[in-house]
Amino acid sequence: MRLRCRYFDLDLSHAAVMGILNVTPDSFSDGGLWLDPDAAIKHGLEMAEQGAAIIDVGGESTRPGAHEVPLDEELRRVMPVIEGLRASSSVTISIDTRKPEVAAEAVAAGAALINDTAGEISDRQMDLVALETGAAICVMHSRGTPATMRELTGYEDVVASVRSFLKMRGNELEALGVDREAIILDPGIGFAKNPSQNLEILRRMDELSALPWPILVGTSRKSFIGAVLDLPEDQRLEGSLATALAAIGGGARIVRAHDVAETVRAIRMHEAVHGA
Repeated sequence: MRLRCRYFDLDLSHAAVMGILNVTPDSFSDGGLWLDPDAAIKHGLEMAEQGAAIIDVGGESTRPGAHEVPLDEELRRVMPVIEGLRASSSVTISIDTRKPEVAAEAVAAGAALINDTAGEISDRQMDLVALETGAAICVMHSRGTPATMRELTGYEDVVASVRSFLKMRGNELEALGVDREAIILDPGIGFAKNPSQNLEILRRMDELSALPWPILVGTSRKSFIGAVLDLPEDQRLEGSLATALAAIGGGARIVRAHDVAETVRAIRMHEAVHGA
């Protein structure tokens, strides 16, 4: 299995790690740490050295309760970082955004993957950016906006709902002309889901990984881990690793992580045990 991202091909026969690089003041775990472009670029390069196959740059928080960032401000935050990473490394760069305009600018500057976190309210212009540029696209399941999604957790069967949405989006992208090998699906752990629903998705990951596109899962430091372990964000490493390995055990091919070195080591050990 491979992922085609413009001029980059990622081998997904082994699970890959996407390193999180939030250049925001208000992300739930690392808000404010990487606002300086030089510090952000350095951190991105460090994650690549630690084994991240993808660096995911985001300029707008999607934590529950967050509000939209103006287009010009989001561009101001992400563009110097993407340009700096591209000038210094061959690592695959992802742009985490809900705005097609940001995605287009980021891809022109060297990003090769669009991480569309808008879910059910996604602007379909994002699909056209992927098609026209050859960038890979990750589509995520979510409901509402970060400001409203906590109130939108009513599902008869959360896994069936997520699977149906992701299958529809994958088919829409292929019908548009996007290469199947350039599409990723994300069940959106923590996005319009409560802790028990997040755990249910992880338990039934095999139902999602049976779809004909690779699955990306982001659980790193999220609140459902805190709810289970009764721990704050800075003490959720073990829970993050456990849930990442659970996702991979269920067939996920990419995990999104703050703690890249530890996640890479855990995956290598997991794959060694299972003969991957």
